[in-house]
Amino acid sequence: FFFFFFFFFVNAYRKLAKEYHPDKNPNAGDKFKEISFAYEVLSNPEKRELYDRYGEQGLREGSSGSGGMDDIFSHIFGGGLFSFMGSQSRSRNGRRRGEDMMHPLKVSLEDLYNGKTTKLQLSKNVLCSSCNGQGGKSGAVQKCSACRGRGVRIMIRQLAPGMVQQMQSVCSDCNGEGEVINEKDRCKKCEGKKVIKEVKILEVHVDKGMKHGQRITFTGEADQAPGVEPGDIVLLLQEKENEVFQRDGNDLHMTHKIGLVEALCGFQFTFKHLDGRQIMVKYPPGKVIEPGCIRVVRGEGMPQYRNPFEKGDLYIKFDVQFPENNWISPEKLSELEDLLPARPEVPSVIGDTEEVDLQEFDTTRGSGGGQRREAYNDSSDEESTHHGPGVQCAHQ
Repeated sequence: FFFFFFFFFVNAYRKLAKEYHPDKNPNAGDKFKEISFAYEVLSNPEKRELYDRYGEQGLREGSSGSGGMDDIFSHIFGGGLFSFMGSQSRSRNGRRRGEDMMHPLKVSLEDLYNGKTTKLQLSKNVLCSSCNGQGGKSGAVQKCSACRGRGVRIMIRQLAPGMVQQMQSVCSDCNGEGEVINEKDRCKKCEGKKVIKEVKILEVHVDKGMKHGQRITFTGEADQAPGVEPGDIVLLLQEKENEVFQRDGNDLHMTHKIGLVEALCGFQFTFKHLDGRQIMVKYPPGKVIEPGCIRVVRGEGMPQYRNPFEKGDLYIKFDVQFPENNWISPEKLSELEDLLPARPEVPSVIGDTEEVDLQEFDTTRGSGGGQRREAYNDSSDEESTHHGPGVQCAHQ
């Protein structure tokens, strides 16, 4: 992996070096120095280790190079060089930073509408209080002689002039910690591990208007380790489905069934909102609701995040339920027709006409046309098979 990465870096370095070389670009002298310095750091195992352990500040103090490393690495790779290679991130003070702990937090739509405070219990590593995170008594911790305290063993092999291959593996003597402790001198509480498990209870505030996928961060509350700044505990909100409402940004959507009489003659109905309020919806007589139409109630959607007094809208889609077949007698049906808008006039037809029946369609069976075509194709195939030789003779 490193050989591939280094080969890629060399190509990128050569390309940028040509672009910003002072002979070609006299105004880019500082940029050319940064490019050369980045190449020098990657090529030199000691400087690379210094950056891995102490960050840019340690590299500045331990070498005579210039700054601007993150800037030039982002030019070459679109991000930090060694973050591309998988090393740990660093805090602003130069210390290594531990990994963040991600936890999903399931919340209902009611929780996101009203806000909620809950407690979350989790287990994490903390520095051992008996040995202060040293793993043993004072002086018991020794630097690993196999890796010289690096935690890794590095082997460099030159492949060609100007091209080297570097291979890195975790030190087996210290398990990558860079330190070893004699068994008799280890801390009894943590058994030389320097950390112990501790149950942590977090008070989580879900604010009104938060959304699915939004994060709640507890800074510095992740696992502790010696010489490492703890990462963050990040809670990822996961919204559970609601039986009535569907969310779209700050708007809410719901479906309501009404009968034909309600669709034609007006209606009113009530529903329970996410905050427990009973909402009455009225629609006046004379205004018709078409099947599948959508009406809106302003200001009854989700509260805006960090501005809960402003809310989105509620959209109601109406599903009009028609009566069953033969639900009314023929006499009453005639009276109903007199009340409804008049039928359109039937156009006069000139010539012969053929009357057909309109039947109900069963979607599970599909259309019959395909079956008829298949039957037609089957008979055609039989005819073709039976008469095939005669046809060929005719062509000959």
